[in-house]
Order: sequence, then C-alpha cells, then structure tokens
Amino acid sequence: MTDLETTVLVLAGALILAPLLARGLRRWVAIPVIVFELLLGIVAGPSVLGWIEPSDALGLIAQLGVGLLFFMAGTEIDPAVMRGRLGRRAWGGWLLSFVLGLAIGALLAPGLGAVIIAIALSSTALGTLLPILRDNGDLQTPFGLSVGAVGAVGEFGPIIAISLLLGTHTPGVALVVLIVFGLIAAALIWFAALIPRGQLHRFVEATLHTSGQFGVRLVLGILLALVVASAVLGVDTLLGAFTAGILWRALISDADPATAEAVESKVEGLAFGFGVPVFFIATGVGFDLRALLDQPVTLLLVPAAAVLLLVVRGLPASLAAPDGADLRMRGAVGVMGATGLPIIIVTTGHGVDLGLITPIAATVLVGAGMLSVLLFPLLAGALRKGSGTANEPAPATA
Repeated sequence: MTDLETTVLVLAGALILAPLLARGLRRWVAIPVIVFELLLGIVAGPSVLGWIEPSDALGLIAQLGVGLLFFMAGTEIDPAVMRGRLGRRAWGGWLLSFVLGLAIGALLAPGLGAVIIAIALSSTALGTLLPILRDNGDLQTPFGLSVGAVGAVGEFGPIIAISLLLGTHTPGVALVVLIVFGLIAAALIWFAALIPRGQLHRFVEATLHTSGQFGVRLVLGILLALVVASAVLGVDTLLGAFTAGILWRALISDADPATAEAVESKVEGLAFGFGVPVFFIATGVGFDLRALLDQPVTLLLVPAAAVLLLVVRGLPASLAAPDGADLRMRGAVGVMGATGLPIIIVTTGHGVDLGLITPIAATVLVGAGMLSVLLFPLLAGALRKGSGTANEPAPATA
C-alpha cells in the first residue's frame, strides 16, 4: 500500500475505535473520546508503531477539523450571558490568567516566546467541554452557563491575542485590521439578526432530506468565507471560524426548533464524526513522545505544566462560578476552565514555526493539555458531587 492508503486506513480504524473504547470504559470511568483519539494517533504515529507520518493531506483535513471545532464553539455563544455580570467575571478572570501567564512565560522564554506560553496557559478548550456538558445535561444549568462563559472567553481571548501579537502585522497595524474584521463581523451578525429569514428557513427545511442539504452547505459556505476573509486580512483564521459560528446562530435563531436541531445534528455529525477527530488524531501523530521518554526530567515537566494550567487558568476562572456557589463548586468551574488543548496545539505550533519556543517546550505544553483533558473534567465531576450547592446554585446570569 502507498503511504496515503495506509494513512486513510489507519484514520478509518482510529475514527471507529476511539468511541468504542470510550463507551466500553464508561461503566468504570468517563473519559472524553478525544483522549482516545490522541492516544491512537500517538500509537499509530512515528513515536510508537510508525504506521503513519505527519503529511500535507493529514494536515489539510486537520485544519478543516479545527475550523469546525471553533465553529461549533461559536454557535454556543450566548451574547446575553456574555454581556452580563457573568461575562464581566469571565473576562476579568481571563485577563488575570493572561497576565499571570506572561509573568511565568517571561521566566521561561524571551520576547514573544513568553506570549506563546501566556496564550497557551490562559486558554480553555470550550469545544472539548461542550460535548461533556451536553452529555451530562449541564448546558443550561448555572454550572454549565458559568463553564460556557469561561470557555468562550478562554478561546476568544487567546484568538485575539494570537491575531494581535503573533500575526504578520505589527501590533498597531494588527489592531486596526482586527477592528476592521470586528466591524465586518458585527455588521454581518447585525444584518443576519434583522433581515426576514422565513424564506431561508423554509428552503433549509425543504432540503433537509434531499441531496440539496442547503443548511449544511450554507454552514460550510459561511465558515469557509469567514476563514478566507480572516486569512486575507491577516487575522488568525480561528477567529474567522469562531465568528462564523456566531453568525450562523443569528441566522437560525428563530427557525422552527425541529429544523434548527436537524441542521445542527448534521453539522455536529460532520464536525465530531470526522473533522474534529482527525484533528486530534493528527495531533497525536505529530506528538513527539520519544523526546519526552528520552529525557525523564522533561517527562516530569508535563504534570508540572498541568499544575500550572490549574494555577494560571483555573484559579482566575473560578471567579465566574455561579452566585452562592460553595468552594467545591467554584473549584469545579475553575478546573473545567483550566481544561485546554486546541489553542495550546495551535499556538505552540506557531511558536515552533516562528522559532519562538523549542519543540520540546511545545511537546510539554501539548502533553499538559492532554493531561488536562483526561483528568480535569473527572476532577470537576468529583468536586461537584461533593458540593453543597451542586444542585441549587444561584442563577449565573444575574
């Protein structure tokens, strides 16, 4: 078989095997499926079995996957929540995380390397947490709203920082370009919220079960258009994907619930059934496990970096806990907020490409992100079970 054929075959096997493993172990421990996707990528990659290698084809699909991941995160943003006290607390917590990350980064890496570390340590994996919240029925609870706000800011803030500080423009020019992109995005969202959408919704509904699939095509069209627009302007493409999700939410907001749910289900199937898993499998393939195993001291830095995530991101994130929450509930929100991986992967990749951080440093941070995805949601669940306010916290949107 050719390398491409082997890659396709291994990907197919990993895509099928990961949810089976997650399901099989659920009776003992609930581990997010992305953990198995990452592990299967590591096992199949050059660090263990060497069946597949990083390639342009794999990277292209992975880019689509990360775009879909951030699109789905954008669809979950509730502007009403983000404008209230909860939003202000979430933003305040993130800014504190970023400042703490910069202070730690300045001790570990010079110049923009410190920014790379700060962005990585201040991020939250909203796209990873959303399926967990949805599966547990927590999306609309005060706990879920708090975690959602923390996660939204923990993805949006780092994306803005990447665009301002790590793009091709100087910071001043980058700020102007970012404002221009923001105005364009705001105008599109405002226009989508005002225009009559009845005919659009009827056409989407009419093609739900035909080869037309206009709803899915429109989603992909919006996603690709805003990603390209952000690339042309020199803004990070993740911001384009994130904004596309917000725009789609505005377009479909007053559609028949059954229609909106049907389109969302199809897009989720495309995202979490193919694109997003390939992104995490590809991350596993590219993970340099041998570099960590060859240096035991470096391997110990992975859990140390995971603890840094708890301190730098988790403690400030707990500020957005529901009103009246006890210490354990606040800890649960903070631990969920410290769960980070996609932004860590992207920003450390930028750092290595630009020569701002070493490949070993990137591997340690990505490894810490993997640990956070594996352990932090489990820890948050244990904290919630012991919380006296787990079932009756005060409303989070006050």
